[in-house]
Amino acid sequence: MAQRSVLVTGCSSGIGYCAAGLLRQRGYRVFASARKASDVERLRGEGFQCLQLDLDDSASIHSAVDRLLDETGGRLYGLFNNAGYGQPGAIEDLDRAAIRAQFETNVFGTIELTSRLIPVMRRQGEGRIIQNSSVLGFVSLAWRGAYNASKYALEGFYDTLRLELAGSGVHAILIEPGPITSRFRQNAKQVFLRTVDREHSVHRDTYAAMLKRLEKEGPAAPFTLPAEAVVGKVIKALEHIPPRPRYYVTFPTYLFGYLKRLLSSRSLDRVLHKISSGENG
Repeated sequence: MAQRSVLVTGCSSGIGYCAAGLLRQRGYRVFASARKASDVERLRGEGFQCLQLDLDDSASIHSAVDRLLDETGGRLYGLFNNAGYGQPGAIEDLDRAAIRAQFETNVFGTIELTSRLIPVMRRQGEGRIIQNSSVLGFVSLAWRGAYNASKYALEGFYDTLRLELAGSGVHAILIEPGPITSRFRQNAKQVFLRTVDREHSVHRDTYAAMLKRLEKEGPAAPFTLPAEAVVGKVIKALEHIPPRPRYYVTFPTYLFGYLKRLLSSRSLDRVLHKISSGENG
């Protein structure tokens, strides 16, 4: 059997970097993508086949896909949509540009890339399209509205894709982590400082506590797992026959999946409000 090719987005650090390395060790032909040229060069220096891919730029997406298919002879078995970031801030403090930017990367760019590759997988009669979603794709925490909404949107797209791809041999799969060790907090802090006028917000005291949490070293929350835990589920999504529609990763994801089915909306709101208030207390 020919070596199966997998494209992984967002490989500069964290989950994407870990996924690229572990999938390569497992025998996949990995194409690691990153937005910055400097990260692409670094990854190439580590022996990865690399693509520069900026999800905010349609031309970059098309160029990366063309190069990928040229390298693979027009075939691709797996796509792990991992690239994205979190925009912190209360909804009332986010302007249209900040919310649009969150969706450009996390949703619009991701779906555009996916749509370019679905016909490739349809022609070959097989493929796995895997999305790194979040526990915040089905429950919400305060002061993360733009990020919550972007993940909810992706879950809706993937639920639809499963129906539209039925019988094609191509599977759309959601990975739903909770707290994972990565650079997510550091990146979120930089976005927050750039986009939110915290000094003139009614939430300024909460934001001060939030910044301390984002700057904190070590695990961000109880039950935090390393990036390898996510990659283990990605491997199952690539290799299970058939794969599950969803793979939970951390204890909070399992817990809130259960609570969402069990509790009323008001009861679940009380739990989520307590968590949101406590983490920035």
